[in-house]
Amino acid sequence: MFSGKSENIALLWIDDSRKVHFNGIDHTTMLPSKKGSTIAKHISEGTQIAILMISKGDNKMTQHKSLLLLTGFLLLFFCSPVPLTGRRQLNLVPQSQMLALSFQSYSEYIAEHQVVRGTRESDLVQSVGRNIQRAVEQYFRDQGNPEILDGYAWEYNLVQDTQANAFAMPGGKVAINTGILPVTQTEEGLAVVMGHEIAHAVARHGNERMSQLLLVQLGGLALSEALRAQPELTRQLALAAFGLGAQVGILLPYSRVQETEADRLGLIFMAMAGYNPEVAVEFWQRMAKLGGAAPPEFLSTHPSGQTRVDNIQKMLPEAMKYYRKG
Repeated sequence: MFSGKSENIALLWIDDSRKVHFNGIDHTTMLPSKKGSTIAKHISEGTQIAILMISKGDNKMTQHKSLLLLTGFLLLFFCSPVPLTGRRQLNLVPQSQMLALSFQSYSEYIAEHQVVRGTRESDLVQSVGRNIQRAVEQYFRDQGNPEILDGYAWEYNLVQDTQANAFAMPGGKVAINTGILPVTQTEEGLAVVMGHEIAHAVARHGNERMSQLLLVQLGGLALSEALRAQPELTRQLALAAFGLGAQVGILLPYSRVQETEADRLGLIFMAMAGYNPEVAVEFWQRMAKLGGAAPPEFLSTHPSGQTRVDNIQKMLPEAMKYYRKG
């Protein structure tokens, strides 16, 4: 039923009149099929899509069947496995487009903020970042899928900002606020944060979150079409997906599943880089103490608490197997 790469597919949905749309696709042909249905078939640049869509009748059962078929289509063709965990995640945005949006957003963010250079702290951010980068690259070579990092342009910056926050955008674009350094305290504490944030990036949580936002906020528009139709809103959604929602008034906490994946991968990455993953427990305990009526943005998007600490402790035996003291 399908051939070609998923990056060549745009979202398919049904409007109120039950008309089938292929967003962002130039040529669509509606072919008759079995009674009570149609087959929507698309051929473009060697890619073929054929999916059965129930379109006859005007009852809730028919609409429910249509939604089930569409959901099945999305799960089948727009999902990819998360490294290590194997969870199937929704990725509607081609990776090339995601990286381009990420690089642009990161450049704009850096241009609008004061970057700290030439200090011991900024040098430490660069050093820890490179160490974890090498560990990530080695991890995916060992797993036999180094192509996951294709198109990455790693960059690490320390930003002058009193907010205790940090983020990593798709493609390895990392920023650490000076305000989080009193919480990290040490090089290994910084490695906890950078390993965790880079794990979000390589697990493609930004793409997953952007895909969910495109579905909910923009009715399933393809990213390229959303940027043309509503560029400002789309860029705001991208910042929220990348963990910078407070910049535009949209706070989007990572899901519990995404946080667990980032914790697990992040511990492995920092261990492979020569940092003791056991320090993660103390870091998250310190971070939890910053909560209250006005918690830092990092806590708003990365909820912490005893449950998280307990889960990390359960992950430590696995991470310690990768630990090679530097």
